[in-house]
Amino acid sequence: MPDWQAAPGLTPYPGAVAFMEARAAAIADGTARELVWLVEHPPIYTAGTSAKDADLLDARFPVFKTGRGGQFTYHGPGQRVGYVMLDLKRRGGDVRGFVRDLEAWLIRTLARFNVKGERREGRVGIWVARAGGREDKIGAIGVRVRKWVTFHGVSLNVAPDLSHFTGIVPCGVREHGVTSFHDLGLPVSMADVDVAMKAAFEEVFG
Repeated sequence: MPDWQAAPGLTPYPGAVAFMEARAAAIADGTARELVWLVEHPPIYTAGTSAKDADLLDARFPVFKTGRGGQFTYHGPGQRVGYVMLDLKRRGGDVRGFVRDLEAWLIRTLARFNVKGERREGRVGIWVARAGGREDKIGAIGVRVRKWVTFHGVSLNVAPDLSHFTGIVPCGVREHGVTSFHDLGLPVSMADVDVAMKAAFEEVFG
């Protein structure tokens, strides 16, 4: 299993990216172990490689261009970000399969709280069906691979301020909303979610 770390407090985004890039390079060189790193960020928007300028509606928080795949996303307090640095050379070399495994990780984490997370064709991330046919996004995925080592990863909404998502079109999807554990009426703690994430990760990637 990879090393597993949870950072205390709020981790500034630029430092997190620098740390990931250095760790991923060391993993590729064989000088560091694989790592799953759990963080919370101050309120920010990040623009993936497919981000469209029109999807930034209100730049009320700092905006960072980032090398991960995907479009605009929000990170902030109350959201658990899981940065996953794995050596895919040792794990079959299947990038598409890795993304499916990240989805399965979030789905299994949600299932531990009796939340049914689902994939949707043509829409990245993990979705929850709501009353009246509505579907809201609870988890996001955006990854980068360099020298067969992954970095960036997933985010899962525990109790963020959901109004902060209105400054962007999250992942380019206009016709659906976002949700969180607390929005679904589940007052779970970040520590509860961390325990579930670790157990689910071991099931999928162990």
